[in-house]
Amino acid sequence: MKPTPDVFITGRSFLEDEVKGKTVVVIDVLRASSTIITAIQNGARGIIAVEDMGTAGRIAQNLDQSSYLLCGEKDGEKIEDYHLGNSPAEYEEDVVKGKTLILTSTNGTPTLVRCSGAKEVIIGSFLNAKAVTDYLRTVENEIIFVCSGWKSRLSFEDTLCAGYMLQQLVGTVLPDSSPDGACVAFALYQQFGKDVAGSVKNSNHAERLRKIGFSEDIAYCCQMDITDTIPVMKDGVIANKL
Repeated sequence: MKPTPDVFITGRSFLEDEVKGKTVVVIDVLRASSTIITAIQNGARGIIAVEDMGTAGRIAQNLDQSSYLLCGEKDGEKIEDYHLGNSPAEYEEDVVKGKTLILTSTNGTPTLVRCSGAKEVIIGSFLNAKAVTDYLRTVENEIIFVCSGWKSRLSFEDTLCAGYMLQQLVGTVLPDSSPDGACVAFALYQQFGKDVAGSVKNSNHAERLRKIGFSEDIAYCCQMDITDTIPVMKDGVIANKL
């Protein structure tokens, strides 16, 4: 019997060697994961997640200008002169279809880069949680949920989403031998899972987004199980698993 999946509470709470040989689900509900899922669902050819603007610029120099879009945010705000920010509402089909997206964000993309040595890296959020957990039931190797967090601190919504996925996998009772991170995420979902949208709206990061005008993103990212899209990162490029 496989061990209960562990949960790393932030993108900086683990050593990179700890993910090697494992299936990792990276969660950044507000908003990188939700944006990536939306972009892939709407036909983006691939997404290159990078840690910083410098890396994004170097990659862009090697691509045909008509083939890519520079995308991302810093502290929630769209980066100046980039094509798109980090709001899923921007990633409509007529904008992203057939394009390679070079994406950088404050928390989500650095976490993805740190997880790149895993056997398999999946991008998850509330939007595709059921599809992700259905797939995870077929995985033989060890599973880890990595919450991106906010600048190395816990994010309520990411941990809540990890708890939801855990409950989907193991049921309503967590095994006694479960890791501490799993216990925390599972307990959080048991406490707040009856009203995900309402609970997330009260989170610190939701408040940050409201202050800069992204209230609609919060509601969108709290929708549960609305897509079967499962983005997977392989050799640095994110594409649809299906």
